Amino acid sequence: MGTPNLDTAAWRKSSYSDTGGDCVELTQLAPGATAIRDSKNVTGPQVIVTARAWASFIAALKND
Repeated sequence: MGTPNLDTAAWRKSSYSDTGGDCVELTQLAPGATAIRDSKNVTGPQVIVTARAWASFIAALKND
């Protein structure tokens, strides 16, 4: 997977996010990847994970 340009990505935040700003934002990448960043530091580091890794992470959260 190459390094995509995320400057123009359509980032979204969960509707469950609080107003305190402690949130993450996500954007779907093609093919089959998700980028994640801290909503308080939008120019900071971004993590890119495969769709499979993201699905495993969400499943673990739901089962914990």
